[in-house]
Amino acid sequence: MADVSLESPVVAAPAKPAAALRKLLHNPAVLFGGTVIAIVVLMGLLAPWLGTIDPTEISPIARNKVPGAEFFMRTDTGERIKMVALFGTDGLGRDVYSRVVYGARISLLVGVSVAVISVACGLFIGLLAGFFRILDAIIMRIMDGLMAIPAILLAIAMVSLFRSSVWTVIIAITVPQVPGVVRLVRSIVLSVREEPYVEAAVTLGTSTPKLLWRHVLPNTVAPMIVQGTFICASAILVEAILSFLGIGVPPEVPTWGNIMAEGRQVFSLFPHNIIYPGVFLAMTILAVNIMGDGLRDTLDPKMAKRV
Repeated sequence: MADVSLESPVVAAPAKPAAALRKLLHNPAVLFGGTVIAIVVLMGLLAPWLGTIDPTEISPIARNKVPGAEFFMRTDTGERIKMVALFGTDGLGRDVYSRVVYGARISLLVGVSVAVISVACGLFIGLLAGFFRILDAIIMRIMDGLMAIPAILLAIAMVSLFRSSVWTVIIAITVPQVPGVVRLVRSIVLSVREEPYVEAAVTLGTSTPKLLWRHVLPNTVAPMIVQGTFICASAILVEAILSFLGIGVPPEVPTWGNIMAEGRQVFSLFPHNIIYPGVFLAMTILAVNIMGDGLRDTLDPKMAKRV
């Protein structure tokens, strides 16, 4: 009579990091999105060297110069130097090119910060809601209440209540993003909790923290990475909207939204104030979303089978 094994069925091990990296590098969406994002990141990091003029320096004699126009500026020592406005200047004589380059810093800071904070908070709350039934109803009713309020309106209300700053904007954008992450994590936990290996671990007396860390949390990594990219793109857009409305980052801080807000009144005469920051904003959001789609197709086994 054949021996009967009492061991549990063999479960396919997760893909090794090297294999997952090879798949990502062969995905055109990830390559395109990652390349554009890398360029924007380098632009923000190298802003002091790429920017031609201090983005906050006002020059009345250089007001509303068209792209490519030449003008003179005085240094601190009184010396006159010739400058070229690559993207033109705004109504206060500030160089639009330098402001766009420095604006990448704020957009990336807001996008990445909101993604990291919202994923971290949503992951923790979602684990509690999905694994502990007694907390599920309470937590999810609170999340439903937050989701009932439009995200942009909730962000506007929070920014209006507190002093305008970069971190106020980050917190205001993060709060509406957390409920979506909580619902996603909760659905994953509810599914994983019923798996045989989790039930076996519970039967063997595995402690709850160890159970969550070793068996539940690894199943949320791939979905959270994908969700984080979409949150990052949404946060960049919301920050630009808030700044465009004049209730986001302070006007003296160069951001793509602030540049467009200050140029909207003279758009018909000097469209460069809105076109250039708008192009960079659109390309960055498009690249992040495309990379998120590529990550989803690569990391999600169900999507990988369809592809």
